[in-house]
Amino acid sequence: MIKKSIFLPFLVLFFLSANVNLNAQEDSKDYAMWESIMLTPNNAKLKVLSDNMRAHNAKYHKEGAYNATVYNIISGPHSGNIIWMMGPMMFKHNDSRPSEGGHDEDWRDNVMSHIKKMHSIEYWKQDDKLSNTSMLEGKNDTYPLQFIRYHEIEKGESASSVGVFLEMVSSTIKAMDGENPWGVYWNEFRQGDLGRHLATVGFMKNWTEMDDDNDFKGTFEKVHGKGKWEAFLDLGDRLFSNTWDEMWSYNAYMSGK
Repeated sequence: MIKKSIFLPFLVLFFLSANVNLNAQEDSKDYAMWESIMLTPNNAKLKVLSDNMRAHNAKYHKEGAYNATVYNIISGPHSGNIIWMMGPMMFKHNDSRPSEGGHDEDWRDNVMSHIKKMHSIEYWKQDDKLSNTSMLEGKNDTYPLQFIRYHEIEKGESASSVGVFLEMVSSTIKAMDGENPWGVYWNEFRQGDLGRHLATVGFMKNWTEMDDDNDFKGTFEKVHGKGKWEAFLDLGDRLFSNTWDEMWSYNAYMSGK
């Protein structure tokens, strides 16, 4: 897994934009995307919420495009919140998403009644060319921890420059020894002052991987040449006006698994 210090120059990158959406559509008609909702639970009712969300997901979101996965945010500014995520899906699946047969009533009465706040609903599309996630195959129990880094793109910077930076990261990760699952995800809607344009995700089996030295710099220099390391760091500093990290932990119980 990629060491924490290595994530600093590159890990989560998300671009805001019509350009990104257009490029993704030109690349392929099929894509993998996830709907993500951040929820602030009422901790006084956490046991009831856990049981009710587990039952809801097991009944209405068990498989396919409507499969639900729940994560606990365990570090960063949103610690204590939970992430409810559905997918992989495409926008067209929203036209036939679960709503009837008691779904909406169950979500309203048995889930949302124990939630203090629902934050913005976001759609994150995976960049298949840059990502290194083929080994995951839905193995949430195998990779229960996720290192998320959000990036805000500096005004005036181009999608092509961000793409050059991400390609350098991606090619390095793919050349490293062992399995290093890592994904690049673009936010499909403009976020205004929220700045959640791009995110990269490192999938980890345990916390110990954060202490591992996988020599990202050494592999980078083998792939791209020793004279490009400083320019790579400078490019990252120029492209992103703000970055912040979160750690997520897979909640199998609330996921209905």
